[in-house]
Amino acid sequence: MKELIVVKNLKKTFTLSKKQQKIEKQNIKVRTAVDGLSFTAYSGEIFGLLGPNGAGKTTTLRMLATLIKPDEGDAFIDGASIVSQQNEVRSKIGFLTSELKLEEFFTPNYLYDFFSSLHGIAPEVARARKKEMFELFGIDKFAEVKVADLSTGMKQKASLCISLVHNPDVIIFDEPTNGLDVITAKIVTDFLLDLKAQGKTVIVSTHIFSLIEKICDRVGIIIDGKMCVCDTLHTVCGGKTLEDKFFEIYSEHCGGDE
Repeated sequence: MKELIVVKNLKKTFTLSKKQQKIEKQNIKVRTAVDGLSFTAYSGEIFGLLGPNGAGKTTTLRMLATLIKPDEGDAFIDGASIVSQQNEVRSKIGFLTSELKLEEFFTPNYLYDFFSSLHGIAPEVARARKKEMFELFGIDKFAEVKVADLSTGMKQKASLCISLVHNPDVIIFDEPTNGLDVITAKIVTDFLLDLKAQGKTVIVSTHIFSLIEKICDRVGIIIDGKMCVCDTLHTVCGGKTLEDKFFEIYSEHCGGDE
């Protein structure tokens, strides 16, 4: 399999304000969010990044999406560096996170066309893909409804479609089913498996064990910004459930204190 994503020793720190230190009751000025993280994701697979809240998952994905720069290390998306070739990286990826909101004044129809034009997609190609995606996710009936008036699930589905207007080979999703009802979550999960079937490379960060077990080929467990284990799901679990294995690793990492 081709290496589509190669992450090498990523490190990212953040300076904490006095207010943040007080809120978090920590007397430290600098927090290390990601600490020497390395892993590889291959073509035609779904790679799961699993960890508790605050483990560094979102920070890692934001670096891969070139939204923030690493302090150290680099990562390569189909050969393009996130440090020195950011525009090329952005053309190769689709990135979806609940932290990035659609402009609520506009409609899914307008936003899809707008982002298609930004990517330089031919109008006829954009129209055909929009029709396919909107029908698949049931957005066609709400295409002219302002984002502000859409349900949470419909906003998520619209965001997903818009993030993939350019039909990228690498898709990065941060908590793709977070906050969704069971029906919408099932639609999104099935779509991720369909992307894999198309030969896409998908990275999914989550703290939901069942999602990893259902869709992922390989998994990396990240705790306190460090990769504790990274391998096929079968190898990582070693005959145990992913939940049991995770808490075993977590207990070892934290010295038995949970």
